[in-house]
Amino acid sequence: MPTVSIEDRLDALATQPFRAKFHLRGRERAFVQLRGMTTTRQHAFDLIGKRLAPAEPYRDGKQTPWRGHPVFVAQHATATCCRGCLQKAHEIPKGRELTQDEQGYVVDVICRWIERDYGDVGPPA
Repeated sequence: MPTVSIEDRLDALATQPFRAKFHLRGRERAFVQLRGMTTTRQHAFDLIGKRLAPAEPYRDGKQTPWRGHPVFVAQHATATCCRGCLQKAHEIPKGRELTQDEQGYVVDVICRWIERDYGDVGPPA
């Protein structure tokens, strides 16, 4: 598991121009507003389990859409969009299935980014 805190990791990723350009807008922001973080977290667990957790995800590197769900936007912003980015940014190796703890960590990173991007008011629980 990564040794750097989630906050420190997100701060470092936010300095990368590519990652920093991602923000929740329109539809993705409305999803969080209407459904709350509990549902968003459940969706994140489901999406990560299907799209990122396998040892060799289908279409790895191209499996995460750019828009359409707050989790997708957050994955690009947090370098949890594919196994290559996950390995480079979070030190979680490719070529093997993610453990439950690793999946939980990825979901925590995604949800924390959503909360931070939402702003001072914060998303509804």
